[in-house]
Amino acid sequence: MGGELTFVIAAIAAFVAVGGLGFALTAGGPSKRESQRVQRAVGAPLKRGRRQTSALDQTAQKKRQIQETLKEMEDRQKAARKRSLTLRARLEQAGVKWTPTHFWIISGVLGALGFVVPLLAGMNILLALGFAVAGGLGVPRWLLGMLRGRRQKKFVANFADAIDIIVRGVKSGLPLNECLKVIARESPAPLKGEFEILVEGLSVGVDVEEGMRRMTERMPVPELNFFSIVLSIQSKTGGNLAEALSNLSAVLRARKMMREKIGALSSEAKASAMIIGALPPLVLCIVMVVSPDYMILMFVHPLGQLMLLGGLTWMGMGILMMRKMINFKH
Repeated sequence: MGGELTFVIAAIAAFVAVGGLGFALTAGGPSKRESQRVQRAVGAPLKRGRRQTSALDQTAQKKRQIQETLKEMEDRQKAARKRSLTLRARLEQAGVKWTPTHFWIISGVLGALGFVVPLLAGMNILLALGFAVAGGLGVPRWLLGMLRGRRQKKFVANFADAIDIIVRGVKSGLPLNECLKVIARESPAPLKGEFEILVEGLSVGVDVEEGMRRMTERMPVPELNFFSIVLSIQSKTGGNLAEALSNLSAVLRARKMMREKIGALSSEAKASAMIIGALPPLVLCIVMVVSPDYMILMFVHPLGQLMLLGGLTWMGMGILMMRKMINFKH
């Protein structure tokens, strides 16, 4: 019994000794390798956090630059809208080689013909004045507006293809100026002329933003304004120009499809407006052929001439109103 007790006490003493030795070895602190592991484990999130903070700061700075650029361009466009569009600017946008002096000379000649010819035909002087105003002020401005709108439509129709040329050129490694030269050399008019002026300006030291501003003044279409905004933002904030212009090309093609869809949906209203507008002159011609004596009084009698003048005025107002109703914004 005494021997067994002695053996138990010896076992307990040995266990306590081994435990004390292990505690003494671990109480001295972690080893160098363990310390390095702890530092790496603790330091990695800190470094990752610094990188994330730096990326967030760069993103915020880029957003601020984009907002500032858009604000500057918006203020510039508002100031341009407040300024009245001069006759010289309209002639330049229409793509004609006339000067304002030539325009006013042509307007004066048409006005004089519109006044003299009705007087020689025996019409009332008021009717002659109406033809003079229409020939001197209405017809030249209407012709100028038609040429301007036709030129802008041709520009917009081929503009998406020009942007695709820039996208392919940038992806293949060409600089932006070379891509613009390709457009100026290969594109049809009026894209060719406008980009030739832009390339000539860039070659003499004009920066891209100023050149695009002048080009937008010569061709005030939303599509070119979008292109100018993309180039301005990319030059200030950087980024993938090819991807941005590729997205812009897709947007412009979607706008073109929407425009064509609107034209198809409004074709019935346009046909109705054309029929209604052509009906009174057609009836007048038919009555003149069938019964000329009955209708000739409208041209020789003063009261009939005033009635014709009033009818033309109301017809013009009705045509303008119908055109406003079927001209959808998109």
